[in-house]
Amino acid sequence: MTAAATLARAGAPPPALAASAPAGEAAFYARREADGAMTLNAMVEGIHCGGCVAKIERALGQHPAVVSARVNLSTRRLALRWNGAAELAEALAARVNALGFKFVPYDPARLAAGDRAAESRLLRALAVAGFAAANVMLMSVAIWAGRVEGMEPATRDMLHWFSALIALPALIYSARPFVHSAWGALRRRSVNMDVPIAVGVALTAGMSLFETINGADHAYFDSAVSLVFFLLLGRYLDLRARGQARSAAERLLALNARSVTVVGRDGAAASVPAERVTPGAVVLVASGERIGVDGTIADGRSEVDTSLITGESVPAPVKPGDLVYAGAVNLGPALRVTARAAGENTLLAEIVRLMEAAEQKKSRYIALADRVSRLYAPVVHLMALATFAGWWLLMGETWQHSLVYAIAVLIVTCPCALGLAVPAVQVIATGRLMRRGILLKSGTALERLATADTVVFDKTGTLTLGRPALADADTFDAETLRLAAGMARNSAHPLARALAQAAPDAPALDGTREIAGCGLAWPRPGGEIRLGSRAWCGIDEDAALEGDERASAMEMWLARPGLAPVRFAFADAPRPDAAGVIGALKRRGYAVKLVSGDRAPAVAAVAEALGIDDWRARVTPADKTAFLAGLAREGRRVLMVGDGLNDAPALAAAHVSVSPSSAADISQTAADAVFQGERLGAVLELIDTARAARRLVRENIGAAIVYNFVAVPIAVLGVLTPFLAAIAMSGSSLAVVGNALRLARRRSSWT
Repeated sequence: MTAAATLARAGAPPPALAASAPAGEAAFYARREADGAMTLNAMVEGIHCGGCVAKIERALGQHPAVVSARVNLSTRRLALRWNGAAELAEALAARVNALGFKFVPYDPARLAAGDRAAESRLLRALAVAGFAAANVMLMSVAIWAGRVEGMEPATRDMLHWFSALIALPALIYSARPFVHSAWGALRRRSVNMDVPIAVGVALTAGMSLFETINGADHAYFDSAVSLVFFLLLGRYLDLRARGQARSAAERLLALNARSVTVVGRDGAAASVPAERVTPGAVVLVASGERIGVDGTIADGRSEVDTSLITGESVPAPVKPGDLVYAGAVNLGPALRVTARAAGENTLLAEIVRLMEAAEQKKSRYIALADRVSRLYAPVVHLMALATFAGWWLLMGETWQHSLVYAIAVLIVTCPCALGLAVPAVQVIATGRLMRRGILLKSGTALERLATADTVVFDKTGTLTLGRPALADADTFDAETLRLAAGMARNSAHPLARALAQAAPDAPALDGTREIAGCGLAWPRPGGEIRLGSRAWCGIDEDAALEGDERASAMEMWLARPGLAPVRFAFADAPRPDAAGVIGALKRRGYAVKLVSGDRAPAVAAVAEALGIDDWRARVTPADKTAFLAGLAREGRRVLMVGDGLNDAPALAAAHVSVSPSSAADISQTAADAVFQGERLGAVLELIDTARAARRLVRENIGAAIVYNFVAVPIAVLGVLTPFLAAIAMSGSSLAVVGNALRLARRRSSWT
């Protein structure tokens, strides 16, 4: 049981137990910590929104033994901690199951497979509903035209039957997501927004079939299938958005869950999971391998790429005694690292925790439909029931006519217009942005972009291009530049590549040796020529420097016997329109800040060049998240623009976030939007589109509210038949879509 619990804690269920353990035996996956408390990582299936998260946490928190219970909406992982025996996990799991959710071992593969299956089911249902709606609507148009032209009853009845043959099987298949959700809510003695949808669709289809059998003038199959189609479209887009949010944390977990090579006291090497490495163990890191633990260099000299962790643009030289972190890449010779932390205790694991906590906070944004659902379902049902009872019991109408009036109320109050108020604008805004090379990845990003008042930029790869280039190349002697470039062609170091690009015709110099962490050496009869760091080239720092800025800037030195040393300075050029974008943001009233993990002089130089007064350097991932949290406490809504793995928690924690397409995959996944190309103007295009979308959404919501205030009383009074109610409902939806189309014709204010 201990081994099983260890594997479960690492994020994956034990294969044998996952296959053989009977359902509900949660105690198999519990683990006792050093302080005596029990912990358990599990997955909860059936979570759809922040309300589900709150319901589960509240139910578990009411148990006296539970210390903490946290559910992440994106990964659906439940982190549970309690005092007592492992067997208590069964009672806690039963509490979750009693709420209508499913408590299962945490398995990212199972989670992804389940979401893919749900997405596939929704897509098939959407296709069926769309096919049925299109064909039934064609026959409905013929029936409507026939009433004017004098269609024979037999022809009308035939078209009604054809509509029934298409609509009824399609409804039985495509309405299942709403019916299952509604039935689940009713079994738990509650209602949700799917209950009136399911009731309205069922009554409309049933009444339409009854009217068709009796040869009546009206049938309402078109209303039922169109309603299901539009609602399925919104649900499918919502599922895709939540899947994108979840995959960011999953990729981080995958990056952290890797095997490392541990060297034993006898010198034998063994590959073990990173989370099983104990402090003090010696880990061998080969050239090009990602470091799997936090620790100190025990043996070897090399350079490590820490850009994904710290945002540092230049690989850092490391030597025995230096601290390295999990996630960094060894670019040079093999290293031996004495482990200090592994698994859940590494800096990379802390980034995962920051990411999940930030995503959970962001997931509490509630969609408009969810905000009105608590009142919508009971009010609509009571209104329809009151209409039926009033006409039947008080007005003396037949139950058939009374039911028709009640169905008209259900149809006319259908949340299509209100439900489309936001998605219609989002779809058009998404298409507009995509044509401009901007991918919008979150369903609520536009709403949050429109309310942002502070923009926080990362430096390297965000405000700058992330590619060092030789500064003032035309000031160097041609022979000196060719010599340095020829030596640099023997190295893959970013600064060496930039130096080689400054003299593309310079051939590589044979015999050049690269010394990790130092630079390049080219032996000559008159003495060795060196190209590399200041110390490697023997430069006296105090005598050679004019200021701290030169000391910290990106540089390489060329040292030749008998000649003065030559300094090659490099700069990471800003994006071509960065200064203009910063100026435009300031003119629009945004507070602009720069937060970077790079060195202070490099950050200061970029800030000064672009006109940013508020900047911070050497900022860790945790500090970035804390900085954004501080701004949030001040009441600011932050738009974060960043590109590194170290920016991923901040991107997730920000009110809204944007990442360039050149960013790390994880940062792109964590961001709400990704833009292509080298122009930063995409940020302004996003803001302008979001503001226009917010205005259109408000107009749509206002129109939907006015529609309901006017149409509902008319339906209650019996003036509207289900046929007219369907026309009114469709008309309101078309009005909303037509208003949203104005966004597609809007001219861009930034090119």
